[in-house]
Amino acid sequence: MISFENDYLEGAHEKVLKRLVDTNLVQASGYGFDQFTAQAIEKIKDTIDCPNATIRFLVGGTQTNQVVINSMLESYEGVISADTGHVAVHEGGAIEYSGHKVITIPSKEGKVSASDVETYMETFKSDFKKDHMVFPGMVYISHPTEYGTLYSKSELEELCKVCKQYQLPLFMDGARLGYGLMSDQSDMTIKDIAKYCDVFYIGGTKIGALCGEAIVFTKNNEPKQFTTRIKHHGALLAK
Repeated sequence: MISFENDYLEGAHEKVLKRLVDTNLVQASGYGFDQFTAQAIEKIKDTIDCPNATIRFLVGGTQTNQVVINSMLESYEGVISADTGHVAVHEGGAIEYSGHKVITIPSKEGKVSASDVETYMETFKSDFKKDHMVFPGMVYISHPTEYGTLYSKSELEELCKVCKQYQLPLFMDGARLGYGLMSDQSDMTIKDIAKYCDVFYIGGTKIGALCGEAIVFTKNNEPKQFTTRIKHHGALLAK
């Protein structure tokens, strides 16, 4: 029987394990300065057709969401999310714990629409008490969503336009990105995601890796002292 209880019922793909065994005694620098990390970075840049991207590696999805959001927002800012979004519902308040409000807006089948973001921003801008409120500083989406629904290329493009209009970075949670990209219902490629999102990540944990998420900053927009910020969160792997 094949169980679909969760994404973590088995360890890792046998090719991943074999590669780990084959390279186990290779001595390499720590903290991401090894040759294997460098090779992975170049392969990702080539795959997404984004040679100027900055790639970083973390361990799991919640950790990655917290580090990225906390690093990109000012202390007075929050992140816009679907009311069903993972950061709003299933991360134990990790974003709030790091000092940022998750600003939820109604979703449609788990998705955030460009028009709803625009409506929220216009309402916020017109509020004369906005200086007493949490400022929206980023838009968070996931692909697939918590309901398993997929964004279309046109929906992502429209979100990108609205986010640019209001100077909001667009962040895609890619913990399950592999599922979305391989779906026969998807018309979007990883190159499209790199084009329209300011930051996203490629989840490995749920698709055969022992652990690991690759953060991609696509617009020369990695936060200053990002390594130090990762360290602040206890998220910097030594090897």
